Amino acid sequence: MSEVLVEVWRGPFLECQHRGDAVVVNAKGDIMEAWGNPSINILPRSSSKILQALPLVESGAADKFGLGSEQLALACASHTGSPIHTQGVQTWLSGMDLSESDLRCGTHWPTGREAANELVKAGEKPCQYHNNCSGKHSGFLTLNKHLGGDAEYNDINHPVQKAALQAFEEVTGEASTGYGIDGCSAPNFATSLTGLATAMARIGAGTRGEGSLRLVEAMAKHPLLVAGEGRACSELMAAIGGRVVLKTGAEGVYIAILPDQGLGVALKIEDGATRAAECVIAALLVRLGVADMDDPMVRKRLSPPLKNAAELVVGGIRPVAGLIGLRG
Repeated sequence: MSEVLVEVWRGPFLECQHRGDAVVVNAKGDIMEAWGNPSINILPRSSSKILQALPLVESGAADKFGLGSEQLALACASHTGSPIHTQGVQTWLSGMDLSESDLRCGTHWPTGREAANELVKAGEKPCQYHNNCSGKHSGFLTLNKHLGGDAEYNDINHPVQKAALQAFEEVTGEASTGYGIDGCSAPNFATSLTGLATAMARIGAGTRGEGSLRLVEAMAKHPLLVAGEGRACSELMAAIGGRVVLKTGAEGVYIAILPDQGLGVALKIEDGATRAAECVIAALLVRLGVADMDDPMVRKRLSPPLKNAAELVVGGIRPVAGLIGLRG
């Protein structure tokens, strides 16, 4: 059973609780700590993008097409559609004689407010470059060009997705129980929460090899490319100084890679609330000794205040007692 991990207080009243599951695992797959049910089967959503990018580097495609750390970070990103993201993707694809029409991720407005406002003011509409997954799909396109597959790289039976599934199952140490189609139309493979955390521990510890370490290092080096201004992934990675890699996923999923400790973290909030997932990941980073709970960016997610329309603080969000306590 999932357990209560986050509380929402309004004055002296406990107004809401978020239940979830979380696990800390080492590279051998040993569970170091767990809350709720670490065996729960989940769709990792975008938290697994670094795993989907493994074939890009391990196949030799990244080196063949001269990809740098910026492109590798974008391949693992859920970005805000800001110019640093869209221009990066456009330059990447044009260097391979590919364009926006080759993408299969679909179009949505930038999730970054400033980027969306700039499009409106210019009288322009978004394109597939603005999709938060356009970097991942650029990675798929790069791998596809290397493999010589057909244009529909999102198809579950395409060589690109077969390679992604093989890498996914190898690093999680589990046979995937199936897949769902993600918001960007790519297959998203299911695994247990422990399997997801194990995969993150293994690639961070280097047991997968140099390719996985390149992806970890790229994400740590370019936190703004991984998400964007104001996003928890970017702000927390920057606050911790590149010693931890973080990635959120839709519906309350979060992962952390702690290379120095050889640990992986995975969590899932039962009701899918982002505010709860961010609170728990911040608490666990403090618990594991890699984040300072007094850092403004950590505090912003760990215990954010609730404010009303008059900007009065009327309550707050906080992890349950004991979740944040440092490990003995």
